Amino acid sequence: MDSSLNEQDIIEKVLKSAKTIAMVGVSSEKKDIPKQPTIRRPSIIVMQYLLEFGYRVIPVNPNAVGKKICNEKVISDLEDISIPVDIVNVFRPSSETPLLAKQAVKIGAKAFWLQYGIRSEEAQKIVNKESIIYISNKCIKQEYQKIFLKVNPVFPLLRKN
Repeated sequence: MDSSLNEQDIIEKVLKSAKTIAMVGVSSEKKDIPKQPTIRRPSIIVMQYLLEFGYRVIPVNPNAVGKKICNEKVISDLEDISIPVDIVNVFRPSSETPLLAKQAVKIGAKAFWLQYGIRSEEAQKIVNKESIIYISNKCIKQEYQKIFLKVNPVFPLLRKN
């Protein structure tokens, strides 16, 4: 990517050129956690949004392999994906991102995107060494809204029914 571009231009180019996103850490129901509708979890909101705007989103969650989230079959890890991935979007703790960065390199991802609150200098070094774009501490949904819809990015209010 052209190093003269600012971060917002890089994000726009990444989102414009991407077709397939692997979403690592997309939520699923967990047996030992009190029932909360999965639809209200931020990763599900982001996944549904990206699907609505034409991206192919592959959910990656080793605790939900074979199940469906947003009508997409869940896979165990990035290396199980058999098609090209443009963006690896991460909803996991920062401490897990170096391993995910190595997997992103192995599958030939073009961008490694960490959601709000997630940062890792080690992961950044891993992907940048392979010329993979690193974006951290930004919500992919909100960036899409800002760039393409020219709206103030917000998450829908999550309230109990």
